Amino acid sequence: MNAPIARPAAAAAVAAAMLLSLSACGGDEPAAPSEKVVIGGKQIVKDQKLHDLLPEKIKKAGKVRVATDVPYPPFEMYVKEGETALTGLDYDLGQALGAKLGVTFAFSPQKFDGIVPALQAGKFDVAMSAITDNKERQKVVDFVDYSQSGSGILVADGNPAKVATLDDLCGKSIAVQAATNQLDLLKSHQDACAKAGTGKMDVQTFPKDSDAQLALRSGKVVAQVLTKPAAGWVAKTADGGKAFDLVEDPAAPGGYNASPNGIAVSKQLPELTDAVQKALQALIDDGTLTTICDKYGVASIAVKEATRNAAVD
Repeated sequence: MNAPIARPAAAAAVAAAMLLSLSACGGDEPAAPSEKVVIGGKQIVKDQKLHDLLPEKIKKAGKVRVATDVPYPPFEMYVKEGETALTGLDYDLGQALGAKLGVTFAFSPQKFDGIVPALQAGKFDVAMSAITDNKERQKVVDFVDYSQSGSGILVADGNPAKVATLDDLCGKSIAVQAATNQLDLLKSHQDACAKAGTGKMDVQTFPKDSDAQLALRSGKVVAQVLTKPAAGWVAKTADGGKAFDLVEDPAAPGGYNASPNGIAVSKQLPELTDAVQKALQALIDDGTLTTICDKYGVASIAVKEATRNAAVD
């Protein structure tokens, strides 16, 4: 995660969640490996060669223990508030990986700041929780990177201000959550606005994402800047997809200042890292990863190659 970052209202996001044809549940009741995982109308089938790459302890257990911090839309959410069943981009990807490897990816909620220590302690095998791959974390875990995400631009339905790039925000009123990477991005772009002669942005900060979206709904601002995955999810689900649009800048497909997000794997399990990387590449090659990301409104964050420890800073 790019903490601190804005999160859309969890209740609204969960209520709007659209489930894939998955029979697995979250918490302590994962699906058996024999159950079907169908994504985009296509069943994910076990690859015996990939299964054979798994560590013996994983093959014997029949499952990979996955730590995740819930809720964090659109990556991880509860299907219904107060229940344990999970959905979300990370959860769906985990089920696809499990089906490809012939084991269950069993997700268990864990506070974000305790995820890496829990991996180090051997309580979990991997973590899938929109974790930003960086050099500091690479010292204690290995990453298999599946997305590139940064900041995105949310506009009113139909994009009346015709915003296409970050530069188009110059001279306009923009909403952003206080104390976030997105606020830092807008502050750093003010000089570019001034040099372009289009006027600086009128940056209006709000305590919560939902407050910023109210300002956008009422026309007080022409856009909101938040994490691109969150922006895509809000655009897809708010008022049935009729309230907002996500701006897609071809020059920044993953968002502005995008960084890799990865599946964190215990350094004690190098064979698992290798198996997960190869399974992910298979899901990239057959279009499954893009299908999953597109379901949550952010097809553009999907990577084209399953890299390992891709972060350079």
